[in-house]
Amino acid sequence: MNVLGIAKPIRIFLVIPFLISAQLLKSQNNKEKTPVDLVYPQLDTENSRWFFFSSASRPFGMVNLSPDTEIDGAWGSGYRYKKDTIRGLSHIHAWQLSGPSVMPVNMTVVDEKKVFEDASSFFVHEKENIVPGYHKLYLERFGIDVELTSTTRVGFHQYHFKTADNGILVNLSGQLGPSKITDGSLKQIGPRNFEGELTNAPTIRRPKPFKVYFKIVIDRDVEKVLSSTDQGKFLLKLNAGEGKVKMKVALSYTSLENAKFNLDHELPHWDFEQIVEDSRLEWNQLLGRIKVKGGSGEQQRRFYTDLWHALQGRRIINDANGYYPDNTGDSFKIEQLPLSKNGEPLFNHFNSDSFWGAQWTINTLWQLVYPEIAESFVNSLLQYYKDGGIVPRGPAGGNYTYVMTGASSTPFIVGSYQKGIRGFDSNLAYEALKKNHMPGGIMTKAGYEHATSLGGGLGHYIEEGYVPFPLPDGQFGYHQNGPSQTLEYAYQDWCLAQFAKALNHPEDYAQFMARSKNYRNVFDQGSGWMRPKNQKGEWLEPYDPFNHGIGFSEANGAQNTWFVPHDLKGLAELMGGEAKAVDKLNGQFKEAKKLGFTSGNSHAQEEHPEYSRIPINYGNQPSIQTAFIFQHLGRPDLTQYWTKEVANTVYQGLTPSRGYNGDEDQGLMGSLAVLMKIGLFQMTGGTEMEPTYQITGPVFDQVEIELNPDFYKGHKIVIQTVNNGEQKPYIKSASFNGKKVKDFTLSHDLLVRGGTLQLKMSPQPPKHKNHSSN
Repeated sequence: MNVLGIAKPIRIFLVIPFLISAQLLKSQNNKEKTPVDLVYPQLDTENSRWFFFSSASRPFGMVNLSPDTEIDGAWGSGYRYKKDTIRGLSHIHAWQLSGPSVMPVNMTVVDEKKVFEDASSFFVHEKENIVPGYHKLYLERFGIDVELTSTTRVGFHQYHFKTADNGILVNLSGQLGPSKITDGSLKQIGPRNFEGELTNAPTIRRPKPFKVYFKIVIDRDVEKVLSSTDQGKFLLKLNAGEGKVKMKVALSYTSLENAKFNLDHELPHWDFEQIVEDSRLEWNQLLGRIKVKGGSGEQQRRFYTDLWHALQGRRIINDANGYYPDNTGDSFKIEQLPLSKNGEPLFNHFNSDSFWGAQWTINTLWQLVYPEIAESFVNSLLQYYKDGGIVPRGPAGGNYTYVMTGASSTPFIVGSYQKGIRGFDSNLAYEALKKNHMPGGIMTKAGYEHATSLGGGLGHYIEEGYVPFPLPDGQFGYHQNGPSQTLEYAYQDWCLAQFAKALNHPEDYAQFMARSKNYRNVFDQGSGWMRPKNQKGEWLEPYDPFNHGIGFSEANGAQNTWFVPHDLKGLAELMGGEAKAVDKLNGQFKEAKKLGFTSGNSHAQEEHPEYSRIPINYGNQPSIQTAFIFQHLGRPDLTQYWTKEVANTVYQGLTPSRGYNGDEDQGLMGSLAVLMKIGLFQMTGGTEMEPTYQITGPVFDQVEIELNPDFYKGHKIVIQTVNNGEQKPYIKSASFNGKKVKDFTLSHDLLVRGGTLQLKMSPQPPKHKNHSSN
């Protein structure tokens, strides 16, 4: 940390071979399986959305180069496994952003005019090879072998042409995933050099246009350049000859000059195999921070696939020299991040989907295993505040999208601070978060509410103690669901109260703690559920708590009733006591088990409407904490039982058709799967004054977590199980470094000092008062 209190440069974004452990290098030399080898990128790709799939990409890379088989829309697009036609190889698969698409073509198959109409090619998966950082495929129509890799900001292509007459089509127009691409231009500046730009037209989620600049360099001369009549497509006719052709495509969101800088800085050579290896080493360094032993081969492969997903989706938007696009004001600006003495950005700036649900997923995983990533994201969120006056909940193109609801970044920033991740200005962070929770802040806005500030219903929440449903002020934006907004605000207020306490703001602490009790105002004692209530205080009639989406964002009342992570004992009191609350939740789990614990994807819900009425849904964020609630109500045995049931039911298997059974949302469900399989969880996202972890039985016999020495004193955490197995979910006893663990919880401070957590497993639960059967 420097004198400004800003994080050190994040090493994972640089390719520094000596950072890679000797063990990983040795295993590669011996051709043993490393974490990268175990990842199955095709998981769930039949249900893919634009930013879901990744192949030729570095961790959080600006470039996410991969083939597209479907290009229309943000959902059901990108690399879709069942589609048999490659429509292009595009470089940006980000939240509300897409970028230049290219396609190598055999000109003996298609003439110079028709290539602009159709340059697609049939392909088969049997001829593919996909690992993190690399994608190989064969274009059957053209007889061309394609290999793809990348640095953080440069896509690297290698084509093997079997005929002499070939070209590369550059597509800078039309629908590409979530964006309509317009104003595409390409200029030749040498026999092998090109530069260009394009614009992502505004969308309902990203209301401002956004430019992408790029440089293309090819290692063979281009004979001539042809353009389509609509000026959006360009054919680069290569000099005649068979064999391999390499191409670099460098990106920037600020300028052509910075695209060139990124190219020269990250990829000055033409050694394709070296970049593939560098990418492999970088991914192995991250994935290898958690090592597992035991379990089946498939379980280990699924685990590293989940962990890989936990590091996906959110993308760097700054150049290698720190320049970045600031679109938060009335006019577009190019700004620069603070730099280290050697000219490297002290942190990276990001494009990101919402942090909605992050408190139960990346909060815990990143802040424990990848604290330098968490710190970089906190600084990025605060940079948006410095530029635009609000901490975002999901920025795209250097601007706010107001995706989802509430102040979902609050738990992430507070959780980082409470765990000792302090490489940011904490006073500025508190100022920024407090603004978000007050009139004029982000809580006032519903989803994608750009021009007004009424859809969040914050005024009603402050004055009346809840957000009415329907909102009497009218319809603004999306997700105007009063009871779920009330629940979310109450939890986030509690998180902010903990930050106020930590920074010695007693009046603010009292104010936000009082507001955190507002969840009580949408609990209906008569029905026993959270329930929509209008401004007059009248409950919604008729009310069906299993009816999806009526007053609850991406959930139903039964699922969302349990969204009180900060005061579960208070919730149980409303339900008539802890025993009654346990029985109620246990009954919901029994019913959910019959449906596999998820509502499935949209196609499944169309064929089987009963899935949308599921009482607990582990395919989306609103109720993914529920299995861990039992422990807070005196029943750790039920938490241990149901977490293992969910992990072994929902987050298992390796097929393109089934992976997360819902909406994975940029690694959130992958993160949850990892936490369930290693047996660590935090109900409040670690935002309490002394963060603690709930302990459950891991899937594996041993889990080893390597700790970052820049943040934590310990070298590693080892979790060992004795007598483990799928039918042995219960922890008979637990000890950490030889001392008995009480209540199956460990403090963050103790855990990151390092050591061994030993768990003795059993097929039988211990006896508890008010014991109910599973």
